[in-house]
Amino acid sequence: MNDIVCVSPVDGREVVRRAAMASGAIAQAVAAARKAQAAWKHVPITERARLLSGMIDAMLAMREDIAPEIAWQMGRPIKYAGGELGGFEERARGMIALAESALAPIVPDAKAGFTRYVKREPVGVVLTVAPWNYPYLTAVNSVVPALMAGNAVLLKHAAQTLLVGDRFQQAMDRAGLPRGLFQTVTLSHGDTLDLIRSGMIDQVCFTGSVAAGKAIEGAAAGTFAGVGLELGGKDPAYVRTDVDLSHAVENLVDGAFFNSGQCCCGIERIYVHADVYDRFVDAFAALTQQYVLGDPLDPATTLGPMAQPRLAATVRDHIAEAQGKGARALIDTKAFARDAVGSPYVAPQVLTNVDHGMKVMMEETFGPVVGIMKVGDDDEAVRLMNDSPYGLTASVWTRDMVAAERIGDRIETGTVYMNRCDYLDPGLAWTGVKDTGRGATLSRVGYESLTRPKSFHLREV
Repeated sequence: MNDIVCVSPVDGREVVRRAAMASGAIAQAVAAARKAQAAWKHVPITERARLLSGMIDAMLAMREDIAPEIAWQMGRPIKYAGGELGGFEERARGMIALAESALAPIVPDAKAGFTRYVKREPVGVVLTVAPWNYPYLTAVNSVVPALMAGNAVLLKHAAQTLLVGDRFQQAMDRAGLPRGLFQTVTLSHGDTLDLIRSGMIDQVCFTGSVAAGKAIEGAAAGTFAGVGLELGGKDPAYVRTDVDLSHAVENLVDGAFFNSGQCCCGIERIYVHADVYDRFVDAFAALTQQYVLGDPLDPATTLGPMAQPRLAATVRDHIAEAQGKGARALIDTKAFARDAVGSPYVAPQVLTNVDHGMKVMMEETFGPVVGIMKVGDDDEAVRLMNDSPYGLTASVWTRDMVAAERIGDRIETGTVYMNRCDYLDPGLAWTGVKDTGRGATLSRVGYESLTRPKSFHLREV
């Protein structure tokens, strides 16, 4: 039996170790979930909402303990760690509020002598496989709507954030959800794929790498289980000549470096109109230099370590490869004492003289580095933004909303932003194109994959 271990990027200590569940225990968990779901699907939506609202309250009550846990597990500075619960609450309450209308029957035009409607039925048992980078936000995208739709949920959290699974379980239990309806399961990667292959799962909701997404889709083949995949990203921004420069710089620096760049929708490449390029780059680099790289438990730290040394190595590799091909690094990493080869502590970096022949502009770096390219017009910007195997979000920075909508229509992406980035609105579908995956969470659309249609065609005699 394998152990699942979380090693802290802060100082390399072991935070938590758990034995992976045995196959018999996994089967028992699924059986308990299916038994609980058989009753839960008949519970009124208003009662489901009451219980899950209590879960949210219970989670928020643990905020002071959760913040340092996140810092120890994956390195986000304690200055920001607790803030994730604000987004958790917004999404959870937003999806609860949408449930009644999203799950309401679809009634076609009246037809004499008939009663006709399409009911939304829960799919059954949902497996959420959550990542470590935003361990509460990403999990809640599927966990809460799945339960609101009448399903049971098994949550398999990442090894790097094992304690987050515990917090979800504690909050659900304190809110009084039926026993077995929600369970945190400790599984190895192999056991997760075996569980999906078994046919015991009705819907899989996964956030993670493209390679892992392909493995999950392969495991689900032939089981007829639904699969929702939010995978990689290389999210671009386009800064037009009519931009509010200070607003764009402040928000794009944050979008590139928050959470040490470990964001699914973080800004990884920026295209700037030639008319404002020099001013933008100078201001962007100046603001980047103000970051404080250090111990995430120190309130003064604004940039913590990356979650694992191997992830930091990828960032350094992308930077070195770009510099070897002529890129110019604008940030002197010597000013960041913690930055060192082999360490998870990585200084923020801004690269110019970049092009699409470099990994830093084409592959998902998922770290604190951004490449900035000069463009001559909207057409060039759109062409470069679309020159990517990914398509999660894209942002346009302009004062012209008509232009933003026109440009957005041409970008191959799941979400188009204007004058903002790196944010999920629970009222809008969270989805992607190309290698970023398939399916959608959040909004009314997010309920569709968690339910199945059942038609009623009733004739009066």
